[in-house]
Amino acid sequence: MAAVVYPRIESQINPYRDNVQGKANEPICVAGLLDRSKQILGSELKGMQPDWTLEEIYDRLHHNAPRIAIIGGSPDHPAHIMDFQTIARAAIRIWQNGGVPFQFSTPVMCDGTAQSNQGMSYSLQSRNAVAQMIVNQLEAHSYHGAFVIQGCDKQPLGVVSALAHLDRVRRERGEAPFFATFAPSHVLQGGTIPPKLYAELEEVARRAELAGEEDIAYDLRDALAYILQCSSNTAFQGVLERARGKGIITKEQHEDYEKRLAVATCDSQGGVCAFNGTGNSSRHLIAGLGLVHPALELLTAPPTQEQINAALDSFVDLMNDPVYGVANLMAANIKNAIRIHSATGGSTNIMMHIVAAMLYGGYRFDLWEYDRIHHEVPVPDLFDYSLTEGRDIFALAVQCCSGKIRGMETVFHELMSNGVPMDIDAPTVTGTTWRERLAVNQAQLSAENVENNPIILSKPRRPFSGVDVLSGNFFESAVVKISGMSTKQIDEFDKKIAFVLYYENEDEANEGLLDVHLLEKLKRSRCFRHQSLIAALKHNAPHWFEEWKHREYDDLFDAMVKEGTLKIAVVIAGQGPEAFGMPEMFTPMQHINANRQLKRLATLISDGRYSGVTYGAAIGHMTPEAIRGGGILYLKTGDLLYIGLRERKIEFVNEGAFQHGKLVFEFEGVKQEREEIANQRMANMRQRQRRIAASNRLIGHTDAAHGVVPLHIAEEAVYDYKKDIILPTVKKS
Repeated sequence: MAAVVYPRIESQINPYRDNVQGKANEPICVAGLLDRSKQILGSELKGMQPDWTLEEIYDRLHHNAPRIAIIGGSPDHPAHIMDFQTIARAAIRIWQNGGVPFQFSTPVMCDGTAQSNQGMSYSLQSRNAVAQMIVNQLEAHSYHGAFVIQGCDKQPLGVVSALAHLDRVRRERGEAPFFATFAPSHVLQGGTIPPKLYAELEEVARRAELAGEEDIAYDLRDALAYILQCSSNTAFQGVLERARGKGIITKEQHEDYEKRLAVATCDSQGGVCAFNGTGNSSRHLIAGLGLVHPALELLTAPPTQEQINAALDSFVDLMNDPVYGVANLMAANIKNAIRIHSATGGSTNIMMHIVAAMLYGGYRFDLWEYDRIHHEVPVPDLFDYSLTEGRDIFALAVQCCSGKIRGMETVFHELMSNGVPMDIDAPTVTGTTWRERLAVNQAQLSAENVENNPIILSKPRRPFSGVDVLSGNFFESAVVKISGMSTKQIDEFDKKIAFVLYYENEDEANEGLLDVHLLEKLKRSRCFRHQSLIAALKHNAPHWFEEWKHREYDDLFDAMVKEGTLKIAVVIAGQGPEAFGMPEMFTPMQHINANRQLKRLATLISDGRYSGVTYGAAIGHMTPEAIRGGGILYLKTGDLLYIGLRERKIEFVNEGAFQHGKLVFEFEGVKQEREEIANQRMANMRQRQRRIAASNRLIGHTDAAHGVVPLHIAEEAVYDYKKDIILPTVKKS
């Protein structure tokens, strides 16, 4: 592919012309990067004669040739194992096009690794830290643009936040707009359980059945149905822990099974895991923001030189044009991105991260504005994703690489075909609008091109999808991933009364939820009042009421558990941003999912974060958080909550009135009655908070509804994303 010629950057600011020290330092860095790149690529560049002399590098710096930072991640994260190869290819092409390539990387913590340790308290903070580090580096070395190797978890939106913020700052200083393109890491193929191990685990399930532990057998076989991924290991851990507790397997067998599952999980070339978690949700969303070149969007292996060239060559149309500044691209595409995120059943976390990115870009935005866009028009469910039926994100990447469909361009097309308005004249990093992109090779756009096991659909599974914002009489906002629940599941939990099972923190929750005798202990301790059980029976399952209403407590409890009419709201407090860094509640969620009996009863509620779902709803990001005196601080085991998923509300129920057949939503007075309990819990949270390094606590930040960003970022977000944007000039035919 012939090189293009990058224009010079149109800016009066050029420290490499006016400051000789930089021109002394940087040429050796550029030459070193290019020398390493040639060495890495080896035979691919056979015959190439290096022309990157120190004098030539000096001249490019002096004349304001585009200085482009290749931003990678840390190779201790699976998504970045192959960064060295992509960096090498990008550096060579930037040089060939007349630019000056530089390279730096940021630490990228892996949420999968951090799930079981204190690191989860730093996960959200790492997003803001990534943004700070990148702004520092780009400003200190005066880079004009970036080629971003997009990883997983918080890194992608942390980088978007940094680049949008810097673009805003540069424009306000009268400098050239900051341009960038994102190259998502390829999708990691899920692992397969080795046949011998599969047979051994099936034998464990059979022994569980013989021992009368049908639930353990069912849950183990359920785990065996999934592709192997880092998150599936937690599901196995929960059910194997229970099998060990019942004497079905030994400690040594348990450890052996976990080892063999773990080493069979990940491909040696790494990548972003194949499930539709925050990593792939970020891939879809950032593509929806127009920041990903389609040549790099969904790959099954690290990108080729030709694919990287396509993305980097497009810079020629972006440089010096404020239309293609990162902040403007983001704001012009925000509705597109939110509708794509909703239609593809994206991660709950993304709602908070996109709010943060918009604030970093200088735009007024919050959770409620996200929700308004989401519900402005009905967004149908166009994603038939499954980890048990061969429809994971790796399979989607295979379908895209085959040329049958075009990733988010196909989602964009199908949304419009289903009556969802999209901003088709918004700009993208191809240097063209969505309208222009969709006009090319239209035969590849339709989802119907994939006949075997399609993931993107042309005919929606149902007319709604996405993540909803909830409110109620004891909190201001919370979120729930409604797209992660089937309609049957929603029906099982919607408009039901749930009994609170309260945990002050995740540690207590994990211990409690792994207890194989949890439900039996709740029954024996009479945590839920008998009259309230009867009233809940009448509300949740009126068809059983006359037959069961006179049963003794134990019989009634057992019957309601067996039929799934007893609903439990597992509340995990003290996990919000300020209290404990807002870790993801994945582990307790998996402990519930791995328990056949409990998952049919439980809704999970927390001021911590979520990516996915339990069988019942996973409701998180609750504001105000407990440590800020939110209503979640005052709940206790045995309280009653009304769960209205379709109404998008959760209400605290007056128990006395409910026992007499009246559904009264009333929280007034509860705080005053439970002040002593709240004070003790607050003291416990303050003490537990000290487990987090003081340097990394999320103090002085906004709440979850406002992105959890530093207060000064939110205060300076004054622009209107609907008005303060620039659209491309319509080209004459």
